[in-house]
Amino acid sequence: MPESKPATIITVLGSGTSVGVPTIGCGCAVCRSTDPRDVRLRPSVLVQRGGTNVLIDTTPDLRQQALRARLSKIDAILYTHAHADHILGLDDVRPFNYHRRDPIPIYGSAETLEALRRCFSYIFSGERSESSMPRVACHTFDSAPIEIRDLAFTPVKLAHGSGVSYGFRFGRAAYLTDHSDIPEESVPLLEGLDVLFLDALRHKPHPTHSTVQRSLAWVERLKPNRAFFTHICHDLSHARLESLLPAHVRPAYDGLEIVVEDAA
Repeated sequence: MPESKPATIITVLGSGTSVGVPTIGCGCAVCRSTDPRDVRLRPSVLVQRGGTNVLIDTTPDLRQQALRARLSKIDAILYTHAHADHILGLDDVRPFNYHRRDPIPIYGSAETLEALRRCFSYIFSGERSESSMPRVACHTFDSAPIEIRDLAFTPVKLAHGSGVSYGFRFGRAAYLTDHSDIPEESVPLLEGLDVLFLDALRHKPHPTHSTVQRSLAWVERLKPNRAFFTHICHDLSHARLESLLPAHVRPAYDGLEIVVEDAA
């Protein structure tokens, strides 16, 4: 009997926007909600397979996210882009360094890695310091798959307003956040999916983010078995959004775990 392969597990560490939900100073119904699914930290996921842990983005909420997920090691970090809500938690990877001898590999576009070097110059300066700091090794990605032990990630170029962000295809799953559109050149990378994450900020149009309606149109075109909407703002309660979506499309929420099996 052939040995079964390990499944891929995706844990949603954060499903909110750049300011999170509840939002500071807001008294709207969603920000006052007692539904725990309406508490949304900044957007990030953890991808695990066969003992390999890969983090996508280091949000300002990373410490809280890692503690809640009982995360004790990471094997690599992938970056979607260089906006603050996706990079500002980099300093919080220091405890992960305590449990490994070598630096943590981080992968990003040339633009993203340059922004990290500017924002966290003390990490990359090479100067000695009495204070502890993250030990990371930078790797620039292009269109080629990124091999990380039991996992392989293919970067998926996305439009983020006038800028660019990247999603990642890994096996039969893909994680796309912070996109206003998906370029035609990227569409073939998103075919034959079991699980697809899409940005769905709100109903009202936004210059740099997809709407619920636009992401539903992408689900209809790409035809994944299951789709999950993320990067959700306080315009939308989980329960209300869930009631509006077809059965195979769900709002993501913090702490959600999704199992992705290999194709038979």
